[in-house]
Amino acid sequence: MSMIVLTILFLLFAGCILTHSQLSLAYAGMGLELWFRNMIPSLLPFMILSGIMIRMNLTEKASMILYPIIKPIYKVRKNVCYAMLTGFLCGFPMGAKTVSDLYARQMLTKREAEYLLAFCNNIGPVYFCSFVLPLLGRQMVLPYLFGMYGIPLLYGFVLRRTIYRALPLPHEKQNNAAALVSCEAFSGTRASMPNGSIGRQLLAETDHAIQSSVQAILSLGGYMILYNLLNLIPHMLLGHPLQLLSPLLEITGGLRILGDSLPLYSFLALSFGGLSCIAQTYNCIGNSDLPIGSYILHKLLLTALNGIFYLCWFQISPASFLR
Repeated sequence: MSMIVLTILFLLFAGCILTHSQLSLAYAGMGLELWFRNMIPSLLPFMILSGIMIRMNLTEKASMILYPIIKPIYKVRKNVCYAMLTGFLCGFPMGAKTVSDLYARQMLTKREAEYLLAFCNNIGPVYFCSFVLPLLGRQMVLPYLFGMYGIPLLYGFVLRRTIYRALPLPHEKQNNAAALVSCEAFSGTRASMPNGSIGRQLLAETDHAIQSSVQAILSLGGYMILYNLLNLIPHMLLGHPLQLLSPLLEITGGLRILGDSLPLYSFLALSFGGLSCIAQTYNCIGNSDLPIGSYILHKLLLTALNGIFYLCWFQISPASFLR
């Protein structure tokens, strides 16, 4: 019965697209434009570089610069540190993709991967500062940066000392025997390579990283188009898009529809990410045994904490609130 209902809904949606072709073209075009202009330039280079570093087993070395700072605070291993850096600096969905890649190569334990997904898969700072803040017309920067990134960092700090206090410590080796075999095999392969073959391996891994990254960015574009198209249904019923619903469907297109009319709601929606972000995260981790349900729960908790932060800001300094 459920499959019949689902089939009917999809057929009705396809009928709506056919009967309102100009409107559906506008929503699909908006998703495609935002993907092409905002997502590809800001994400694809990082996806490729991160894929190369993971495949070449360079993640521990790449995290060495900030690891002396992160290690005493979060008490995590270097690969966890690397995933934290890419998740926060490169932005969504790089956090989920990096965690998935590291976990698939057994460079993270399952608990470490779950811990990272709880707070490291957020909107990127380049996207946030270059698209979101100008779109919403905000003059201040630091309070919004704290709400977007400071709260998840504090949340991760608390999780590390409560639910995830049993994670491997920095000095501990991974207990997964298969992971140890994998790492030893990789090291042995590199050691047995003749001079000059490291360049051949780099070219091969670069090719694999590009193919994987292009596939991931294409999937992201598909999700952005599909979830922007869902705005067609309320538009048909009401004569205009439902502004409060749009950011919850697809955050980038939804923010453009919402504009600067409800900035507080926009920032809370950014913290949650929207259904499109959840679907893209599932696309990144779907081939693993990492649970999407706990990821959604942590996103809801982070959104609630963000709401508490903005409430405190209003209580402490109402004159500067949302400036």
